[in-house]
Amino acid sequence: MMKRRTIVAGALGAPLVLASRGAFAQASGPIRIATAGPMTGQYAAFGGQMRAGAEQAVTDINGAGGVLGRQLALEVGDDACDPRQAVSVANQLAGRRVALVAGHFCSGSSIPARDVYAEEGVLQISPASTNPAYTDQGKWNTFRVCGRDDQQGQVAGNYIARNMQGQRVAILHDNSAYGRGLAEETKKALNAAGVTEALFSAYTPGERDYSAIVSRLQQANIQVVYVGGYHTESGLILRQAKERGMNITLIGGDALVTNEFWQITGAAGEGTLMTFSSDPRKRPTAAQVVQRFRARNVDPEGYVLYTYAAIQVWAAAAARTNGVDPRRIAAALKQNGPWQSVLGDISFTDKGDVTVPDYVFYVWRNGSYAEM
Repeated sequence: MMKRRTIVAGALGAPLVLASRGAFAQASGPIRIATAGPMTGQYAAFGGQMRAGAEQAVTDINGAGGVLGRQLALEVGDDACDPRQAVSVANQLAGRRVALVAGHFCSGSSIPARDVYAEEGVLQISPASTNPAYTDQGKWNTFRVCGRDDQQGQVAGNYIARNMQGQRVAILHDNSAYGRGLAEETKKALNAAGVTEALFSAYTPGERDYSAIVSRLQQANIQVVYVGGYHTESGLILRQAKERGMNITLIGGDALVTNEFWQITGAAGEGTLMTFSSDPRKRPTAAQVVQRFRARNVDPEGYVLYTYAAIQVWAAAAARTNGVDPRRIAAALKQNGPWQSVLGDISFTDKGDVTVPDYVFYVWRNGSYAEM
């Protein structure tokens, strides 16, 4: 289903220096940091977003003098959203003594990688992993600059209950840590609002033919389909349902925030809804950085600016602690906020979650998405 190879390379071509575990042995030379996510495979669009954000952050920080007078050197790890591959990547990055991993993308990758990083003394700030278990297990090194599934699912479930009364609802998921978690949280909120779904079912990710699940939707007279999963399968399920003449509304989470969704659905994607934080590209704190991205013909959509922010707050905490010791930076991130970033001011809870998530709804119209 997915290519399984590892890319761990100095993305900016800078000379790299080994350091002792948990703290750098030399007071000079570049500081290694990393981003890790699906650089290949069917979710590579999100890996591309992360890499673009990380590269621009490193370029901007280095151009402003680096961190504590030292330049940053970027490593890129490819986990293809495969948990086993994520562990392999985590071990390789830890072995290369990175001070920070801005990653991973899929919760199913971030959670097992987290344990490697915790043991090896590596700080992890995920731009995108929303499963509550990632931070709920209380590891010292785990942070995220996005929200959580229980927050996102509550927004989605309440919206469906309030705005789609009387319609038959199906909730689907791909059995991943992200997809199932998001579906279950949406179901929980929907049920708490007094609505019972007509169908709750899993599908197998990576397939091209979803006629079996579409048939079940058709037989159950489903009008609203909530999908806990990624844009590839969501888009195929929607397109194949519309090809059968079904008039359904698809609702999904933040994993639909990529222009590739419309490339899969075409006009069938019209009216699709999804939850994501308010558009960071429109925030005053991101204006100058957005201009730099667009000067390079890069649209900082989805998780581009989230990855940028993960590196940005780490660099600020390193400056505050006058060093790159991961445990000292972790403590500073929790105790000394708010931290200025392209996403606005960020503060962290004791678990490493952001204190103010702001999920809103987006809608797909004419090949692009915008806040409702």
